[in-house]
Amino acid sequence: MVARVRTVAFQGVDTLDIDVQVHMGNGLPAFSIVGLPAKAVDESKDRVRAALSALGLALPPQRITVNLAPADVTKEGSHYDLPIAVGILVQMGVLPAEEIAGYLVLGELALDGKLTEVSGILPAALGAVSRGVGIICPEKVGPEAAWAGDLDVLAPRTLLSLINHFKGSQVLTPPEPAGAEEPGLFPDLADVKGQESAKRALEIAAAGGHNLLMTGPPGAGKSMLAARLPGLLPPLDAREALEVSMVRSVAGDLKGGRISRARPYRDPHHSSSIPALVGGGLKARPGEVSLAHCGVLFLDELAEFPRTVLDSLRQSIETGQAVVSRANHRVTYPARFQLIAAMNPCRCGYLPDPAQACGRAPKCGLDYQARLSGPLLDRFDLRIEIEPVSIQELGQPLDAERSETVAARVAAARRLQRRRFEGVEGVSGRVNADLGGKLLEEHARPDPPGQALMEEAAARLALSARGYHRILRVARTIADLEQSGPIRRHHIAEALAYRGLVLKRAA
Repeated sequence: MVARVRTVAFQGVDTLDIDVQVHMGNGLPAFSIVGLPAKAVDESKDRVRAALSALGLALPPQRITVNLAPADVTKEGSHYDLPIAVGILVQMGVLPAEEIAGYLVLGELALDGKLTEVSGILPAALGAVSRGVGIICPEKVGPEAAWAGDLDVLAPRTLLSLINHFKGSQVLTPPEPAGAEEPGLFPDLADVKGQESAKRALEIAAAGGHNLLMTGPPGAGKSMLAARLPGLLPPLDAREALEVSMVRSVAGDLKGGRISRARPYRDPHHSSSIPALVGGGLKARPGEVSLAHCGVLFLDELAEFPRTVLDSLRQSIETGQAVVSRANHRVTYPARFQLIAAMNPCRCGYLPDPAQACGRAPKCGLDYQARLSGPLLDRFDLRIEIEPVSIQELGQPLDAERSETVAARVAAARRLQRRRFEGVEGVSGRVNADLGGKLLEEHARPDPPGQALMEEAAARLALSARGYHRILRVARTIADLEQSGPIRRHHIAEALAYRGLVLKRAA
């Protein structure tokens, strides 16, 4: 007889069915795990042996073989502890095979028999719903599994609690979904003195989900402006919150099973590697681009990032996915993020200031900016130059729009965009930055004066097809902020101005 227990392997935010098969036969006493187990999975036999011993149970003096099928898929993670232990208990007659067959089982075992939380419970629970089975997981992640909806969740604190539940001597109470995280308090835009043109660009970027590059000397306020962007963005809707939470769950970042409706804001250091930014590593974990899904990825000191790291972002920006390839499998994570970047004009930072520029100007600035490839620059819809705030402006009292006022305009513009995407098949995005194909042709066509200006600019500035379409998307957002139906000439003119630095460099 072979005992079978259901569990899953994680491939990105998707799950693959794994059949844990436990066989006990004649031969010298031994305990082996086969089916391409990684080191953490191979160590499960020691944790399982100790956990059973803590319950007063000893492994039978037989040859125990655990097969993780399919055998050609590498098994990684400590969540295989509990299904292996449950399979052994089924073989020993302690747990009923028929009832266990109706559950997916995940969990790590401590040496005293307690169940330790593992990552990826939310995707596993959603997979259990699609398969029509329940889920058994540790108590600490039970509230996370409960978010999956109509699902039978057993969340015992110890292995003994699970045994007693199936024996009828103890009934496990189904966990309730954890409460949503409280939205964080973001800095207010009203605290920024001056920088009116930069605030306008930030509002447009927030309204349309556009990528923004800010260039300026140190202390001009680039990082300060970027930190205020999350306060302008609307909260995640239910679908987006679930997508974001699934990525956080796989990354082990969903503490207490609490789902947040605030948009992610990630700001990795410029020393980050490609696996840290795009995803990868030993377990092909999600990178910063996926953790920023449906939110903002802020790259400060952009030119200080290694060029290979920056160019690795290009595919994710275009496709909204981060693909991590391995020799025997390929993992895909969602990565539809808004890229906000800041950089100095040169290494010393004072290239535009004749009083402080170094003796190597302008070559120092050209060399510094050449670290960014043309294709990467072409993916920024908005590129602005941040000027230092004068001493006179700093001395003025605060009298600027608050973030909540700007956020109201952003929300109104995004409602227009949401209606624009309603009922359209195969569209993953819901903001103007994602407009493409027929939607771009239908909703981003300027009026005749605007089209004439667009054609003139395309001819004189040698715009690429990508640049041409990105200008139209920005113009569509500017029109949406004004609640204007058609795109007019002044909308096109403002959108062109925000790509001025890129166009100058291309000239």
